[in-house]
Amino acid sequence: MKTEVIIIGAGPTGLALACQLIRYGIDFVIIDRKETTTPHSKAIGVQARTLEIYEQIGLADDLVARGSITEKVRLVEGGEVRGEIFLKELGTGMSPYPFLLIVEQGSHEALLYDFIKANGEDIRWQTELESISQDEGGVTASIRTIGGETETIEARFLIGCDGAHSIVRHSLGLRFEGGTFERLFYVADVDIDWEFSHDALHANLGKDNLTAFFPMPGEKRWRIVGTFPEGHDKDVGDILYEEIEQQIVADTGLKLDITKVNWFSAYKVHSRSVNKFSNGRCFLAGDSAHIHTPAGAQGMNTGIQDGYNLAWKLALVLKQNASLEILNSYNEERLENARHLLRTTDRFFRFGASDEWFLAFFRTKILPHIANFALNLEIVKKAVFPLVSQIGINYRKSTLSKMDGNFAVKAGDRMPYFLVEGDSIYDRLREPKFHLLMFSDGRTSAAADVDEFGGLVDMHTFPLYPNIAEIFGSSESFCILLRPDNYIGYIGEDFSAASVRNYIDQRLK
Repeated sequence: MKTEVIIIGAGPTGLALACQLIRYGIDFVIIDRKETTTPHSKAIGVQARTLEIYEQIGLADDLVARGSITEKVRLVEGGEVRGEIFLKELGTGMSPYPFLLIVEQGSHEALLYDFIKANGEDIRWQTELESISQDEGGVTASIRTIGGETETIEARFLIGCDGAHSIVRHSLGLRFEGGTFERLFYVADVDIDWEFSHDALHANLGKDNLTAFFPMPGEKRWRIVGTFPEGHDKDVGDILYEEIEQQIVADTGLKLDITKVNWFSAYKVHSRSVNKFSNGRCFLAGDSAHIHTPAGAQGMNTGIQDGYNLAWKLALVLKQNASLEILNSYNEERLENARHLLRTTDRFFRFGASDEWFLAFFRTKILPHIANFALNLEIVKKAVFPLVSQIGINYRKSTLSKMDGNFAVKAGDRMPYFLVEGDSIYDRLREPKFHLLMFSDGRTSAAADVDEFGGLVDMHTFPLYPNIAEIFGSSESFCILLRPDNYIGYIGEDFSAASVRNYIDQRLK
């Protein structure tokens, strides 16, 4: 069998990557050892940046309809509510999806799988990778089907989305650098009878532990995430649900009746990242490349962004005959992000569960009284929401970023969200190509001609409205060349086709 791309693993990262390859018309084969998409809730937090990505392929509204928006957080300590934080509009004006969406991973995966099938593709389930070999021309994968037959697939590229125990990563000899937390984590999907309403996430502010209750679709369904105390050295496979429930009651002091257990798991948490995201024509994405604590609901969303970053670069090579060198920018951009993510989630966890006296005192006695006030401050919103929602990720140091002039928004930043003539700017940016945006102050005419780029670039011209001038910090005409992933490749004052041509010739050929 021959194809352009092989994807190993059909979890959220692999499925979302397959959806992107469909957008670019790239032929692929995707395999997974499972029978089908997961039936469990697993990763439930969907951030704004993921929804912005899905908006381009028409899936954002459907995913929002399958989940619930986290409207507020109740801070609980000693069995009592000590404060509330209102979240529903935390990111207003920064994204068309200014919230955290809670949706079961099983439902999420089913939506992506339906999109894949609707576009004439499918997953080769119950199929495992046995070995990989590669040379300058491509990759050969040996796979084994459920019937025991061995087959060979030849492709130009291969992407391992096969999780923390990635066979692809081991086959490529890549290091998985980092450490393991001493504490065991647990997660349980349950039905609860208790006094609290279903419209809020509940976070227990313990002195040395982390316990959180996430409202799930369904009247009484909740996801509970927490930690066992240090020194709990029982093997994860031997932990019974009853031990988890005892820990929940002991840590929170809450009066609750867990009437049904839908699913539970205990696990060790690692904080690790690969030393590089690629080797030759093989790449890693998602948990195969980085794993960390569940703090902040970052993991699944990061894996989806990995594939989003890689897909358009593969399309340039496969469809536009671009140099293989552009693929080096995948490791350049995503490795730095992964390392930053590990530092951030480690800090989140330390703040939420550390037994250091000052952090414990601040967390239990001070935070409940100031949290909502602080998050209503504009300066705090603009710091917290971009960090958690992942809209603040940037590639300013990337070799693909170029800026001529002094702007508040930099080359390598995600295209800011704003309204232009009553509509979201993102409505103009759904085609899988580069977008040349020209903002004119009326004294400069749009001189660029994108026809010479053979459909690689489209063009949009707008007046330099006051809100746009304020966002970009410029009162004079300027133009932006957006990458297909809606990150700014070039920003400058030169409206000519030569500026676009120079960028493409220097960075994309």
